[in-house]
Amino acid sequence: MTDDVLRQAPLFSGLDDEAAGLIESSMGSVSLKRGEVLFNEGDDGNQLYVVTDGKIKLGRTSPDGRENLLAILGPGQMFGELSFFDPGPRSATCTAVTDVDLKSLGHDALLPVLASHSDVALALLHQLAGRLRRTNEVVGDLVFSDVPGRVAKALLDLASRFGRRADDGVHVNHDLTQEELAQLVGASRETVNKALADFASRGWLRLEPRSVVILDLERLQRRAR
Repeated sequence: MTDDVLRQAPLFSGLDDEAAGLIESSMGSVSLKRGEVLFNEGDDGNQLYVVTDGKIKLGRTSPDGRENLLAILGPGQMFGELSFFDPGPRSATCTAVTDVDLKSLGHDALLPVLASHSDVALALLHQLAGRLRRTNEVVGDLVFSDVPGRVAKALLDLASRFGRRADDGVHVNHDLTQEELAQLVGASRETVNKALADFASRGWLRLEPRSVVILDLERLQRRAR
């Protein structure tokens, strides 16, 4: 199962089994308990990571202590690849949202693969371009979208990656606290809770501890636009 999840990462895009096996054999394993920090913003680092089980969050802290979540990542997703193209301090703090298992790959181990497999370099560049696109989208949402719209969009994104369809709706076990969900959409906890309560009163979703059940996907999609 771990190998199957690992090979969902962009790092393995276009690789044959031999090349993929070569990369896997060079990767280390890391396990974190919920709340443990893998690295802090500003730390030096030259490794990329692939989540094989659990969830992690990437966040930044402003000079006045406010926190903002940049991403929630789960199995098959990758982070830390920026250091391969622009060595320097980490741009975010990485913290385990749940107990999490990761695979890590150092710069020196990846360079020979990049030299012999251009598809890997292209996949990593595609990953970076996608991240830049998402960043531009987030900036646009902060300017042009209201908080309920951003909450709806965040829930739909979480549902697309962590959702499970059932007879009563889409179960989304996001594992986030109310404060973390607020940090993800760039709003206060009170405002986000108000939006969630409104969605629940309209019958669009059902609130559960660290999760939601989306009951009316179409209405939520309309609100996210």
